[in-house]
Amino acid sequence: MPTSFNQSVIEEFRANEGKVGGPFTGEDLLLLTTTGAKSGKETTTPLGYVRHGDSLVVVGSNLGAPRHPDWYHNLLAHPVVQVETGTRTFEALAVPAEGTRREELFEHVVRVAPGYGEYQDRTTRLLPVVVLERAEPDGWEGPVEIKSLADKLMEVHTWLRGQLRQVRAEVDAHFAARAAHHGPGEPQAPGLGLQIRQRCLAFCQSLEFHHTSEDAHLFPGIARYHPHSADTFDRLSDEHRTVARLQGELVALLSGIGIADPRRFRSELDRMSTELNAHLDYEEESLLPLLAEVPWPPAPPVNTAEDSGGAGDGDDREDSDDRNG
Repeated sequence: MPTSFNQSVIEEFRANEGKVGGPFTGEDLLLLTTTGAKSGKETTTPLGYVRHGDSLVVVGSNLGAPRHPDWYHNLLAHPVVQVETGTRTFEALAVPAEGTRREELFEHVVRVAPGYGEYQDRTTRLLPVVVLERAEPDGWEGPVEIKSLADKLMEVHTWLRGQLRQVRAEVDAHFAARAAHHGPGEPQAPGLGLQIRQRCLAFCQSLEFHHTSEDAHLFPGIARYHPHSADTFDRLSDEHRTVARLQGELVALLSGIGIADPRRFRSELDRMSTELNAHLDYEEESLLPLLAEVPWPPAPPVNTAEDSGGAGDGDDREDSDDRNG
């Protein structure tokens, strides 16, 4: 159940373009919406944040309590989160920092907001430091203008390919650094840990949503108008099942916080990359000509006297019991 304190902060934040009074007067505050690790329900939590370059940094302080806040466990399970700052709302990838990077970021946070150092002193657990990156991969631009359902499909495919390239680039950087390392100790290399885990999970979850939507809505809708393409849709659905199986194997390797076998992970990633790119190529070859004349966004339905009434949508979103993270 939402706390009255949290709910009042959320309402004041949204009513005043991100400005909140009382103990938060003058503070940088954001609203973080995560998906429940077990419940799957959305939860919104007000959190203080510190800027670091183009990213926002939040700390799982939980006011120095002995356990991590619920929102932190949620983002480990579902890395794509929603962030509200002022009047802006955007999707972000939540990546907990590790090792030296975590220490450097925490020092930066404490210089800006010394209270987090006091929270760390209250507990023996290491406070998580989480970087909120915009969810778009590097270089993402998307189509200049989307006029048709074909354009929309290409936008999604471009997004998925960009995420996959980014995961592969980070994995390759890890192995390149290890190969170039000489001497004792571990190389100063991108770890095959939380950063790659979070980005890969975000990619897998986006891919699953896309394919589920296609199977449930897009393919049946097109098939009604193009019954001669039944073999094409059967093949695409079969490929979805193949990709889903490989995706499941990849996610299983990410079930822990670290990756126990990096070489196996890279091998599984390569297998899924090959299958997925071949599938996307075939889908574009088969479907883009059929979708080019379908306008996007679709025209709104025409209301009639029979369907113009009805109650408004309810908001069943749950809010976290954690106040300041």
